[in-house]
Amino acid sequence: MNYGAIKPYDIANGPGVRVSLFVSGCRHHCKGCFNSEAWDFAYGRPFTAETEEELIKALKPAYIQGFSLLGGEPFEPENQQVLAGVLSRIRAVLPQKDIWCYTGYLYDADLVPGGKVYTEFTRPMLSCIDTLVDGEFVESLKDISLVFRGSSNQRILDLRNAAGR
Repeated sequence: MNYGAIKPYDIANGPGVRVSLFVSGCRHHCKGCFNSEAWDFAYGRPFTAETEEELIKALKPAYIQGFSLLGGEPFEPENQQVLAGVLSRIRAVLPQKDIWCYTGYLYDADLVPGGKVYTEFTRPMLSCIDTLVDGEFVESLKDISLVFRGSSNQRILDLRNAAGR
């Protein structure tokens, strides 16, 4: 898996100050995408054990509220195995940090057994995520007044309370 960027001080992709990882690879190709260079699975650099350590270190300060995972597309099948491990590690090492994830896929259609991108790693990923923002970006529904999403069709789903965690 490749990634395009790590933002160690992000305030746009979830509440508080966050560490954000932008992974590479996306098949949605949404018109007006803010990160279209990340559509290419080869974009950026390979995600390594050193990269994971960099994320963990960046997440440790008390002023960092949590971790945000964006793309590209985190739930592309090619990205899920690595990300399931990363999310599991963050949850184990830093359980007080919240985890947000952005996906163009729909939680209740594409990320369920039999769904478009469901793999053996989908459920482990979802079990670590507190808040999921789902749905493709739709340029005609873009609304700059929305908090933590780009278009009005996108949903902010509280997976922590839905799962009883």
